[in-house]
This record gives sequence, structure tokens and C-alpha cells, in this order.
Amino acid sequence: MAEAELKDKVVVVTGALGLLGRAHCAAMAQAGATVVVTDLNGPACETAAHELSKATGCRSSGLGADITDASSLKKLRDSILDSHGRIDVLLNNAAWNDVFGGNADAAELSKFENYPLEMFERAMKVNVTGMFLACQILGAEMAKRKSGSIINVGSTYGLVGPDQSIYRKPDGSQDFYKSPTYPASKGAVAGFTRFLATYWGHLGVRVNCLCPGGVFQDQDEYFVQNYAAKTPLGRMAKPEEIAKAAVFLASDASSYMTGSNLVVDGGWTAW
Repeated sequence: MAEAELKDKVVVVTGALGLLGRAHCAAMAQAGATVVVTDLNGPACETAAHELSKATGCRSSGLGADITDASSLKKLRDSILDSHGRIDVLLNNAAWNDVFGGNADAAELSKFENYPLEMFERAMKVNVTGMFLACQILGAEMAKRKSGSIINVGSTYGLVGPDQSIYRKPDGSQDFYKSPTYPASKGAVAGFTRFLATYWGHLGVRVNCLCPGGVFQDQDEYFVQNYAAKTPLGRMAKPEEIAKAAVFLASDASSYMTGSNLVVDGGWTAW
């Protein structure tokens, strides 16, 4: 579809070094965009951008930035404007999820009753405050130009509560409980998206939420089977399936969409 092409568009992808981030960058580049690869590790971003340009022929650049730091984002903005002259699309993909690192106490720590406040606050800082700052500092450039698309990445867990049973092993034991941080922060992403869509709509800036279901990343087989059994399509998502939806929201193919929540979850939330 010609309208889904992103030729001459400058697309900024945050959290670009992760599983979905890399898929988003590749899909945007394949659609013809100039991609700004950004994450905490600047040199790794430069390497990823070089590899992306080599693989797709697109013009891309890699810039390190901390989305929770306003000064870091302002430096990122200035670098992008110096190099590319504008920002057409902002894909707020960066996020923090629970990491217990094989902690023997993970099952107890991940229970709501015991969940550490510092972990909750860290998730909010990245998933909500970081998105807010990126929109405020980078998105404002779109508002000045009266054109642009912002895509905030949410989650099905921002729409429905976690099913703790999918984390249960065949023997009935459970090493981990899905905590309150991801559902709470991703629910906030959807609410903020609606706010910004109505605030900047008259300036031609579209703001939508992309809501993925579970993405396959070599999880334990029991988990994959449990997840698939809860999904009408009977499987987890592939990273590129989420990325193609992001291209749609970035492109003129979605020109009459704003304030929307595009759910790509294999039917998880349909029953």
C-alpha cells in the first residue's frame, strides 16, 4: 500500500535495542523511513544504526539518550534536528518490566503484598514519565510544524488484568507472579495517549497507542503453551507482526486515526 510508505519521514524509535525496538526499526526502514535508533547505550545505537543502513539501504543514525532525563532528551532533539532537520514520527517503545534475575525469592517478591516500592517507582519513571518527557520534548517539534505521528506502546495488560495461571509450571509451582507495575503503567500510557490526541489534534499531530499481546522470545515451553491456550489464534506474536502495525500508525494509511488504541494480540482480549 503506497500510503503505508514512509519515504522521506524521520522516525525516532526509543528503546530501539530491545526485541521489539529492533523489529520496529527494521520495519520503519523497510518502509523507506530515515530511522533514529535511540536507547541508553550510545555506541550500541550507532552500531545498530550502521547495521540497519547496511541491511536496508535507509539513512539511519544511532544516538544514546535517557528518556527519564529531560536534558538528555533535549540533546537528542537538537542532534536529530541538526542531522535531519525535523521529526515526523515518535515511537515511544522504551519500557521497563520486572527483572528478578533468577532471584530465589522472586516468587515472594513478585507478589503484590511484598512487591518493592522502588521497583514500582522505577517502572513508572520509565514507562510513564519517560513517555511524557519524550512527547513533551520531541513531540513539541511536530506541534510546531503542525504535522506528525506519535505512537505510544501500551500492552494488553493495560486493558485487562494479568492471568497469573499462565506463569504456573506443569507441577503447579510458580516462580514468578506478574506484578502491578506493568498493568498500572501501561494503563497510564493509554490514558495519556487520549489526552495528547485531543490536546494536539488541532495542530495536525496524531497520537495513538499500539497495544501488543505477548511476543515470543524463547520463553519456557510451558509458558508458551499456557499463553497459546488463552489466545484465539493459538500462539504468541512475532516481533515483526507488532512492527507492521507500528508502520501503519506512522504512515498516512492511518491519517484519520488519533486517540485510538490499536490492539494486536491474536485475540487475547476478545474473550
